[in-house]
Amino acid sequence: MPEELRLTGVIPDDNTGQRVDQALAKLFPAYSRARLQQWIKQGQVRVDGRVPRARDPVRGGEQVIIHAQLEVRERFEPQSIPLAVALEDEHVLVIDKPPGLVAHPAAGNWQGTLLNALLHHAPRLAAIPRAGIVHRLDKNTSGLMVVAKTLTAHKRLVDQLKARAVGREYLAVVAGRLVAGGTVDAKIGRHPVDRKRMAVVETGKPARTHYRVERRFRAHTLLRVKLVTGRTHQVRVHMAHIRHPVIGDSVYGGRPKLPAGASQALIEALQGFKRQALHAARLEFAHPEDGRPVHCEASVPADMGRLIDILEADAQRE
Repeated sequence: MPEELRLTGVIPDDNTGQRVDQALAKLFPAYSRARLQQWIKQGQVRVDGRVPRARDPVRGGEQVIIHAQLEVRERFEPQSIPLAVALEDEHVLVIDKPPGLVAHPAAGNWQGTLLNALLHHAPRLAAIPRAGIVHRLDKNTSGLMVVAKTLTAHKRLVDQLKARAVGREYLAVVAGRLVAGGTVDAKIGRHPVDRKRMAVVETGKPARTHYRVERRFRAHTLLRVKLVTGRTHQVRVHMAHIRHPVIGDSVYGGRPKLPAGASQALIEALQGFKRQALHAARLEFAHPEDGRPVHCEASVPADMGRLIDILEADAQRE
């Protein structure tokens, strides 16, 4: 059964002359204008007892009642897939996604995704767009993701992302020995030839990435990377752009380059690391219900931890 939502309010006098949908978007800022328009079209909104049209003007002072049915938007199958929960309450869920788990069903991955797991973990998420997923990690990137458990939380978290108010930090093992941190400020868009890839292109969208050195090895560096923007594959594209691609990134990094005199353990570790060595280690946002700061951290998964240990052991041989 779909969930029901009931909202009431009075349109302020300073909204006089505005469209109904505009006035409602200001009266109920937790809900998008598109969603309010949908409820108006479905006859789930009453303004002074009548069903309005979205374009009707308001006078100010009208009584508003919204009695909406939260329909299940997408009928994907709930599946019992283990989730590592870093934080959960009635409004939000933060999970530590393992490498190899696809975020959302798509061609070739209709089952076994994070979305399927979320629907099993909290069935009410079927009424939230994309089961509450407001940002994604690539299949082979591990780490923290925040999920909205209510429409209000979804709207507010999306707004925070648009305002660049969500703090996201990654740990990345990259090729080459960097001597200092820096910033990559380069537009990202679709690759002009291979449309499945992203690239630094003049026609792309603005993208900025800060990075600093966490640990140096003989021919590699562990970086802490902070996103200012959130473009698709941003960390991977920007690191490749400055010629320090993420280890294991077959799309943007190519074959691993072995340092001179590498131990057998290091050779096997680099050649055997079949995903990008990229982990979303820290996540910060304002709680969508009361605005309090939320801070979560997640340790690197075992495979990336072993790679770092082997790089460290190799560096000690100098």
